[in-house]
Amino acid sequence: MTPMTPMTPQGETSGAERPRDAVRDSGPKERGAGLEERITGALVGAAVGDALGGPVEGYSPDQILERHGGRVRGIVGPWHGENWRTARPIAPYHKGDGHVTDDTLMTHALVRVYARVRDHLDAYAIAEHLVPDLMTNPRWIPELEAEALPLHRIFLAEKWLVARLHYGHVDPREAGTGNIVNCGAAMYMAPVGLVNAANPAAAYAEALDIAGAHQSSYGREAAGVLAAGVAAACTPGATPDSVVAACLSLAKDGTRAAIEKVCEEARRHTDVESALGPLREAVAPYDTVGPDYRNPSLGARRPSRLHSIEELPIALGLLTVARGDFRQAVLGAVNYGRDCDSIATMAGALAGALGSPVPQDWAKTVAEASRLDLWEPGRTLTGVTREIFARDVQRRRAHERAFAGMGGPGCSD
Repeated sequence: MTPMTPMTPQGETSGAERPRDAVRDSGPKERGAGLEERITGALVGAAVGDALGGPVEGYSPDQILERHGGRVRGIVGPWHGENWRTARPIAPYHKGDGHVTDDTLMTHALVRVYARVRDHLDAYAIAEHLVPDLMTNPRWIPELEAEALPLHRIFLAEKWLVARLHYGHVDPREAGTGNIVNCGAAMYMAPVGLVNAANPAAAYAEALDIAGAHQSSYGREAAGVLAAGVAAACTPGATPDSVVAACLSLAKDGTRAAIEKVCEEARRHTDVESALGPLREAVAPYDTVGPDYRNPSLGARRPSRLHSIEELPIALGLLTVARGDFRQAVLGAVNYGRDCDSIATMAGALAGALGSPVPQDWAKTVAEASRLDLWEPGRTLTGVTREIFARDVQRRRAHERAFAGMGGPGCSD
């Protein structure tokens, strides 16, 4: 692989030039981050990561290096320039110039479902609220540079929701069975982790329920683990290591093994540039797509207890290498290539939830280019999260009273 230069903002010192312990100590400034700051940081961070990764999605690190004359260090234009409408394999999407992709469209759609239901969600909420939103409410689609139904932009694995739930009337809890097993559900599960902030086990369970309408096997599992990771990142004093530990405590089968191996490799590196190749090697035995991302292997995206999506372990690995720093984790994800918009979406959500600042120039450019208020979903979800927490407290106390009435702890003899 071509030698790399540490991806560090001008005037700063790269991780490779600092003692390892100093890098750990200088991680995200999460100590004073409150709920709204974490929720907004995660959602804005996910959108910014998505927009940065979009134009280089599907390419290898070496192809990205050659195309851009070096590593991508911020927002770049379409891979094929002005020919984006017709150039294959991306056409007709304007990926680049700060445009978010379907990852962000789906994330914001899930936030809208929470805003309507104002409580925890399940697979039925996806059928009753998310699917109609995708089918019937025109919105500005940045990559199409037009107002259209989100259904016209989302990928085949997400169109499955409409086919199975609206037209097939399949039980929502089982509708994900038979779909392409990919990161389609995991890429928009950050809101579930935020609603269950600091409660990874609850986030995992809720995301698995929701994702049952969309995915099965390790695609569904990844959705649960990503939500758990975001919830863990919201915990005061959280670090990348504690986030990974929370994920490993809940993850099952190939997903758990892949995260363990990738993060084990990640801990050997002090800058994301040196980690790109080794992290790919670490996840390769668990990834079904194979070495050529645009020509998947025959066994790609099929159910298996032995495999994992690639995106989640790599996002956690880059978060670990970057010591939670948003800029480093996201740029590492972008330059990793392959499904890098989704990897950067996940890394951005995790780093943002930890409290690492999202560069404001990036956020402003993405918001303007995509014609989106990136901060409004955070405000909305914060209010909903507070309502849900208050309702959870009431439910828990009612259960405590009922349990005490049966002679459980807290009862008086």
